[in-house]
Amino acid sequence: MKIVISGTSGLVGSALASFLDAEDYQIYKLVRGRADLHPQEIAWDPHKGVVDLELLEGADAIVHLAGESIMGRWTARKKRDIESSRVDSTSSLVKDLARLKRPPTLFICASAIGFYGDRGEEWLTEKSPPGHGFLADVCEKWEAAAKGAADAGIRTINLRLGMVLSEAGGALKQMLTPFRWGLGGRLGSGSQYMSWITLYDLLHVIEFLVQTPEIAGPVNAVTPFPVQNYEFTKNLADELQRPAILPMPAFAVKWIFGQMGEELLLSSTRVKPQKLEEAQFAFTYPRLEDALIHCLARVR
Repeated sequence: MKIVISGTSGLVGSALASFLDAEDYQIYKLVRGRADLHPQEIAWDPHKGVVDLELLEGADAIVHLAGESIMGRWTARKKRDIESSRVDSTSSLVKDLARLKRPPTLFICASAIGFYGDRGEEWLTEKSPPGHGFLADVCEKWEAAAKGAADAGIRTINLRLGMVLSEAGGALKQMLTPFRWGLGGRLGSGSQYMSWITLYDLLHVIEFLVQTPEIAGPVNAVTPFPVQNYEFTKNLADELQRPAILPMPAFAVKWIFGQMGEELLLSSTRVKPQKLEEAQFAFTYPRLEDALIHCLARVR
């Protein structure tokens, strides 16, 4: 199968390209305007579209993962970049797909569980309505932009990503240094739910979706066992054999990180991967204890 991937400079995209290539898929990468393109790279501008549409012809699936990092303080400019890099790039890519003579049968577009907003202890499935806040608004617009592919008859999946655990990058890598120094601790009350998935399982989820034509629409890419922040903190500290005795009060999180801290670090999002469970997808690391052992085995 020919699969085209955007966002291959990021944690998930780079790992996905390597994983699928090893599984004998034919991989093409959408890359931003470089002159020295490799044979299986396709130049594109997220705002203007793909330079050579002929290279997209006959692709079986497009996996669109590109987007500005949400980490960092959310200035007005940062928020514009976060939204534009997701919504505008998706709209542009969908327009390109509609122009193809042989469009793909599948379009997987990244989204996030930020779609649901801060929902306390409520269990959330793909049928739950959107929440409130900047991230929820961006995710709703992001998924609306992908709808054009579905309207064109392409099976479209909105991959609502939870926190992706990997020692190679993302939130877990940023946590390792303070926790190793014994400077970790719960954030705020610690009661907020964190919905997560290992990078290993996420790669297998994406391959599973490619191979399962019955699944379309939003898909929650998280394990069945979300944990509260204080549980996550304790498990990580125990695995590193360090204390976790320096909690950060909610006011300090908001003061240091601003709106990003409030929506990303203090919000509670308790998500269930209902569609994956109904399709009998088997997680290799559904429980946090085993997931952390897997992720940290290579960095001890």
